[in-house]
Amino acid sequence: MRPSTLRALQRAAELTRQNCFTEAVLVAEPVILNADDQEGAEIRRWLADHVADFTDQKETRS
Repeated sequence: MRPSTLRALQRAAELTRQNCFTEAVLVAEPVILNADDQEGAEIRRWLADHVADFTDQKETRS
């Protein structure tokens, strides 16, 4: 997977945790739609392996 694709997916996960769903889709959709078959498979694996990145609340440290 290209580093730019990984960064976009990670950013989409962060936005999702912040309840910014529209922004998350705007970040992730272009890289998903432009992926070739190989990268698409890598994206699917990454998403399956990182479901918690989209749903878990991160601890905030003071």
